[in-house]
Amino acid sequence: MPKIICKAYGKINLTLDVLGKRPDGYHDILTLFQGISLYDEIILTKVDPDVEELVLTCDLAGLSTGPDNLAYQAALLLRENFPQIVGLRIEILKRIPLAAGLAGGSSDAAAVLLGLNRLYNLELSMKELGKLGARLGSDVPFCLNPLTLIGEGRGERLSEAGNPCPELWLVLCKPPFGVSTKEVYQHFSEVQVTQRPDLAGALVGLQSGDRKLLYASLGNNLEDATFALYPQLSIWAQEITALGAEKVMMAGSGPTLMAFVKNKKEAEKLKSSFEKPNWSVEVVRTITSEDLKGRMIAVE
Repeated sequence: MPKIICKAYGKINLTLDVLGKRPDGYHDILTLFQGISLYDEIILTKVDPDVEELVLTCDLAGLSTGPDNLAYQAALLLRENFPQIVGLRIEILKRIPLAAGLAGGSSDAAAVLLGLNRLYNLELSMKELGKLGARLGSDVPFCLNPLTLIGEGRGERLSEAGNPCPELWLVLCKPPFGVSTKEVYQHFSEVQVTQRPDLAGALVGLQSGDRKLLYASLGNNLEDATFALYPQLSIWAQEITALGAEKVMMAGSGPTLMAFVKNKKEAEKLKSSFEKPNWSVEVVRTITSEDLKGRMIAVE
């Protein structure tokens, strides 16, 4: 049975500046996106349509495999214009923690769009796939090509950042609970923003290779809302900083805390020092175009 295996890379926001609220209820943002080496694996297999029409499975208990799953929705969205997409099995091997602010669901949806485009020879361009992805979620267009990009609007309007991000090592520390992105954004208007990230400074840091400037420019002003809702996160962030991290900030709407360190050895050291029961603690690095070359494998 023909199949496609595709890596669904997670993403982080090196800068995330939440601006005003839009008429449609969303918020405008200005962000610097970056893909990371932590990924889910998506396996798309053509099967007998008389046996299975469209089935989604996942190796992680607790993740919905029904129509509310973004990967499932991505397949349905493509099938609206390409009715030949029948007899399809989607398997998700989950590695990105749930509700972690790392775009796991959006990345899975992007991988389904990419994989089905190849599996069924649809010949859709990345621009066309991006338009479809934007209908599924704000982060999906970026997850199609998760390199260093500037995001505007809801995050779906992407532009080049200039120089790619250098290899950065970081430790992702996710506590044993998730947060509601909707709740965080609703609370955002009730808190005072203490510090805004500096996108211009971050871009200069990327261009010059000045990591000190880069780290000083990074930031996420959603932290003010999430930390107000979950004060313990602020205490944990201070604890991680004391362990030697060069920069600690929250991923997306949280609750994952990202600790940037000098190299892989320091990342492994921090991870071993911060191990906590029921936490997900992962050592990752930023990815480059080289990582994407082996992203998708076709199996006959």
